[in-house]
Amino acid sequence: MSERATGEEAVDVVWSGSWVAERLGVELIGDRELPEMLGLALRRNPKRAHLLVSNVLGKHVPQRPSVVYGAGVELGERVRALLGDAEAGRAVVLGYAETATGLGHAVADGLGAAPYLHSTRRPVAGVARAGGFEESHSHATSHLLLPEDGTLLAGPGTTGTSAPLVLVDDEFSTGNTVLNTIRVLHELCPRERYVIVALVDMRAPEDHDRLNAFAAEIGARVDLVARNSGTVGLPDGVLERGQALVAEQETAAATDVMETAAEPATTVTEGESAATVTEAAATAPASATAAATAPAPATAAPAPAPCTRIPLEWPTGVPDGGRHGFTPAHRALLEPALPGMAARIADALGDARRVLVLGFEELMYAPLRLGTALEALTDAEVRYSTTTRSPVLAVDDPGYAIRSRLVFPAHDNPADGPGDRYAYNVAGAGFDAVVAVVDSTADTPELHAPDGLLARLAAHTGRVLLAVVPSYIPSRAPAHAPDRQEPPMLPEPLRGPDFSSYAPADIGWLLQDLSGTELEAPTEEREEAIQSGGAHYAESLPVEYQPSPEYQALFEAALDTSAARIARAVGTVTETVLAERGPRPVLVSLARAGTPVGVLMRRWAQHRHGLDLPHYAVSIVRGRGIDANALRWLAAHHDPADVVFVDGWTGKGAITRELAAALAEFEGFNPEIAVLADPGGCVRTYGTREDFLIPSACLNSTVSGLISRTVLRADLVGPHDFHGAKFYRELAGSDVSGHFLDTVAARFDEVADEVDADVKELLTADRAPTWEGWEAVERISEEYGIHDVNLVKPGVGETTRVLLRRVPWKILARRGAGADLEHIRLLAEQRGVPVEEVDELPYTCVGLIHPRYTKGATGADGRAVTEK
Repeated sequence: MSERATGEEAVDVVWSGSWVAERLGVELIGDRELPEMLGLALRRNPKRAHLLVSNVLGKHVPQRPSVVYGAGVELGERVRALLGDAEAGRAVVLGYAETATGLGHAVADGLGAAPYLHSTRRPVAGVARAGGFEESHSHATSHLLLPEDGTLLAGPGTTGTSAPLVLVDDEFSTGNTVLNTIRVLHELCPRERYVIVALVDMRAPEDHDRLNAFAAEIGARVDLVARNSGTVGLPDGVLERGQALVAEQETAAATDVMETAAEPATTVTEGESAATVTEAAATAPASATAAATAPAPATAAPAPAPCTRIPLEWPTGVPDGGRHGFTPAHRALLEPALPGMAARIADALGDARRVLVLGFEELMYAPLRLGTALEALTDAEVRYSTTTRSPVLAVDDPGYAIRSRLVFPAHDNPADGPGDRYAYNVAGAGFDAVVAVVDSTADTPELHAPDGLLARLAAHTGRVLLAVVPSYIPSRAPAHAPDRQEPPMLPEPLRGPDFSSYAPADIGWLLQDLSGTELEAPTEEREEAIQSGGAHYAESLPVEYQPSPEYQALFEAALDTSAARIARAVGTVTETVLAERGPRPVLVSLARAGTPVGVLMRRWAQHRHGLDLPHYAVSIVRGRGIDANALRWLAAHHDPADVVFVDGWTGKGAITRELAAALAEFEGFNPEIAVLADPGGCVRTYGTREDFLIPSACLNSTVSGLISRTVLRADLVGPHDFHGAKFYRELAGSDVSGHFLDTVAARFDEVADEVDADVKELLTADRAPTWEGWEAVERISEEYGIHDVNLVKPGVGETTRVLLRRVPWKILARRGAGADLEHIRLLAEQRGVPVEEVDELPYTCVGLIHPRYTKGATGADGRAVTEK
């Protein structure tokens, strides 16, 4: 990589991650070239404060266009060598919006004859969706797949087996987004081979086995090709220290801005203090930014340089990128036209010696190729980067990857509404000229406004050029699309009595009603399909368990004896939430185990404080993430900072981790869950850490408002739909949902003093998660030869679920456990499952699902399996 110069220049090289590394102890571990590839920056993020910043992607850091394009082409050539010429000739390349759209296109070029498509966050009226998927951690909207040719994803000339699919992202870290994409697309169009391509493979050691396991699950080969590999070393407490460092920097920047705005004699000169003011304002709160950008009472800054529009003469019929597909035929038309377009830009640049070609969000490939052609044509020093939606902290230090930040309003009428956009490392970088390249959809009044991108650029360079690439309109789209293509409006929450037996005020369900769809399957068939990889557990429903009179009597006895203990835990967790998360939280329960708890918390707040708290239920699916459309509805109707996620209990903490991962990039939401019981030591906010019987775990829908568990299946849930669930109206005669709530709420007054004492103690206690339960589950999984933590279900609630919904193997019970396990013993007896008493169990009981279950499974240990 040429930017790490040799000889005299190398002496002065400072790694652009050293500022973060020195303060937080973060380190890059891996290839020698890794520090040349990646720098470090910081951002506000509840899960990961540090950000890996690529030096060769051309997104945040200006880089030579030939370096950016060459990196992608080289990866494409490696994929071609991996697949062989015959399979490479059939391959299809899919890139990710927004960061990897240009990289994916370059990979397709390296493959040679591959058609290319990238996902998009810009819906286009009249273009049918070939699919879509959620980036569960994303700060932006859903990924849509909008190919003009509906057969593109199957591959050129495909008959029989679909062509290999090559998925391109800039970084492969946990792999959640890419693997979820493959899972969704595999359901729509199964194929035998996938190749994942990334500039860097930064998986943690524990993530490396996931790829092979995933490939086995879907029955396909999945390869990974990366330019460099390594991992990030993170010391203990790095998240908290990183968040504190971000807050410290933002506070300092806001103070600087206020002081600058208050000085009456300040003269802002171009290329000097203007860069500092812009950077500080970009990191400051809105109020401080407003003060910083207010008119100065003294000498004004020089007028910004005018913008010159360049007539590109983009070749007719060539798409502006891969949003609707880009074929080898398009490539053949574009290549010979590039030198002429570059020449027109060069003529307008005059004597500029340092030039930035600045792309626009998803529009990365067109400006990149204009940049490579300009670099070949002129002696000027040409760099390339693009604007972005992603907010990152800027710190003006050579050891920090994001030196400066320009902020400007969105200018393409985005479907998800207006918002800030950013250009990094442009202010103060010494560019003589900036060539802004946008598509015609983005050539709007907002682009040319006094606070728009062009004006922001003009304050930091001597010359601004604007090159507009015509936005490609697929043949199936109307010639005149509306100014703003809005996504379909999300419906209002479902409420009882039309959906659920709960009162309308108790809860709004952010779900779609699938009551008319046949989704139930016999337990044994579901178990075999889930464990063989043939289906995900959320794609079907178990047949509803109908309790025997004896079991129903056990439920009533358990409710009578535990109502006060549940009421105390409800009061404790609710008061903790009110004390720590604000006086009017928005309760969002994770359907459905969390829903009765959410209703009880709402009733406690109303009974004790007269508060009428909003309460909604949303779906979260292990391995698939949270319902992103439900989050968007919540963000549109409430402050995300007020949202408190609620669940019934923790087992090993899988959903706790799933929620944290899903919310990592959804701005403003706090991923901490409030639970009634936390026997696994997985959360900070809980009513108790005892593992006891919560009667709402004893039954299925008949204690949860007659609502099924949630469903996520590609043919039922589209990219703009909520996840689904069923309302079992026919079970109304067995419904005890209201009875359960009323029985617990009737004990609120008698436990009030105990709640006050519990909360006082908890608010000053060390409640940091210990993850004791996770460690126990891993130990049990190995000791019993299961080797899959997903088949170990700890705690009374999870064990009950195993007996009601899955194929149980055996139950481990803490020796001497009493009444809390009476219903467990009864269910185990009814299903012929042994209960084994053990010592030193951190839970009251643990349910073990039948390992590697098939209908032909034999042997008492469940591990001798008849080959199918």
